[in-house]
Amino acid sequence: MPIEHSADVHESAQIGARVHVWHLAQVRENAEVGDGTTIGRGAYVGVGVTVGSNCKLQNYALVYSPAVLGDGVFIGPGAILANDRHPRAITAAGGQKGADDWTSEPVEVRRGASVGAGAILLPGVVVGEWAMVAAGAVVTGDVAPYALVGGVPARRLGWVGVSGRRLQPDADGDYVDQVTRQRFTVVDGRLEEVV
Repeated sequence: MPIEHSADVHESAQIGARVHVWHLAQVRENAEVGDGTTIGRGAYVGVGVTVGSNCKLQNYALVYSPAVLGDGVFIGPGAILANDRHPRAITAAGGQKGADDWTSEPVEVRRGASVGAGAILLPGVVVGEWAMVAAGAVVTGDVAPYALVGGVPARRLGWVGVSGRRLQPDADGDYVDQVTRQRFTVVDGRLEEVV
């Protein structure tokens, strides 16, 4: 798949096979983009960011370094993965801040997780496998695998399965993915598959 003419992909970026980078997207120095990934119009992938295979970064998603996205991650339109807990344009002495004047913290979004449109993930947050962050949420802490979170600040609203559908409780107190038929139980506040 092509890299559109108006996209800005740095020569040091590692781009996998079947990657499509749409108009006006920017992929910075030393970023890694896995096979089969799509980067939407106007999206930004920062210096050294790792994007797994088969991901979708929708239009105008902003993924700042040193974020790490696992395989199959969805980042919705206009979502922001931030990296600076103490943002300032100038130092305490009044001089312009440079690269050595701040410490970036990564956001990690693990395999199969989804981040909805306009959501903001603050620095240092880890979103667990197959979790789902609702549109417009502000995530200030880690998100457990399979958790559905939303709001400002985000809080757990329920559980979702691999299908992306909300899990439904059954008569035994377990949760069932109505599409895949996988069964889960809650142990110590975390979802575990029943095998």
